[in-house]
Amino acid sequence: MEQSPLHETKIHGIPSFPYSVYHGNIPEWFLSFPLHWHDHFELIYCAVGQIQVTLWGTAYVLRADDLIVILPHAVHSIEQYGTGAGEYYNIMFHPSLFQGSESDPCFEKYVLPFLNSEKSMDCFQPKGSPFHQTVMPCIRFLIEHRKDSYSNKELLIKSNLFFLLHSINQCSADTADADHSVHLSYSRLKNVLYHVQKSYDHNISIQDAAAQCGFSESHFMKLFKELTGMSFNAYLVDYRLDLAAKQLSETDLKVIDIAENCGFHNHSYFTRAFHKKYRKTPRAYRKAARSGTH
Repeated sequence: MEQSPLHETKIHGIPSFPYSVYHGNIPEWFLSFPLHWHDHFELIYCAVGQIQVTLWGTAYVLRADDLIVILPHAVHSIEQYGTGAGEYYNIMFHPSLFQGSESDPCFEKYVLPFLNSEKSMDCFQPKGSPFHQTVMPCIRFLIEHRKDSYSNKELLIKSNLFFLLHSINQCSADTADADHSVHLSYSRLKNVLYHVQKSYDHNISIQDAAAQCGFSESHFMKLFKELTGMSFNAYLVDYRLDLAAKQLSETDLKVIDIAENCGFHNHSYFTRAFHKKYRKTPRAYRKAARSGTH
C-alpha cells in the first residue's frame, strides 16, 4: 500500500516553477496530516474555523486569519483541533526559486541560513502581528490567483514570493545555540520515523526505536514525547490507524486483512482503537467514506 512519505519529496507545482497553493478542510477525509518534513518554505493560513499545527513538538491553534510559517526541514503536522472544523490554505515554494547563478550571493545570504538551520523566526503569526500585517496582501493575492501561476501571472507570483522571503528574513534572527542543539536532536528522531514507515507492520520495541537514532531508551522516550506530543507506542498505533483508515477508504480489502496489513494482530483491539480515534467502527468508517459523509 502506498504511503505518504515522512520526508516529502513531491514537487509542488512544476519542476521549472516549484510553487503551489493548496486548499484544505479538516475534518473532511482525514482528521490530521501526520508528521512530515520537506525542503520547501510553507505558509499555512487558516481562513475559517480553527486547526492545530504541531511544529517541532509545539502545538499551535490557528483560528480564522492566523498564519504559521514552516521553514525548510521543520518537522510538523496538521490536525483537527478538538471537535471543530477548519478551512486553510498551504502556500509552498521551493528554495530553488530564489537561486540564480551557481554562486548566487543573495541565495547564500538569504536562503542558505534557513536550509542550514542557522536562522529561525517566531513561526506562529496570529492576526494583527506586524509580520502578519506585512505579508497578508501577498497571501491574499497568492490565494486568489492560485490557479493562474503557470499561465499569465508568473512575474507577479514570483515577485510576491520574493517579498515573502524578504519579510521572513526581516523577521528572523540567528538560531540560538541551545535551540540549534535541540533541533539537531529532534532531527535525529527522523530516523525512527523512517523506521516506523518501513516496518510499521512488525513489532517495534522502544529499544529498537532508540537504537535507530543512537539515544538511550530514556532519552529517546523524553525527546520523542517532546517532538510528537505522545509516547512512541501511542505514535506507532496512531500511524497504523491512519494507514488503516486510508485502506478502508481506498480499497475493497476485508477489514481483518487491513488490520493485519497495518500491524494489528488482535482484531478486537484494532476495532476498539479505531473507534476511539475516528468515532466509528472500521465498517462504518468505510461506508461513510464511500458515501462522502465523513
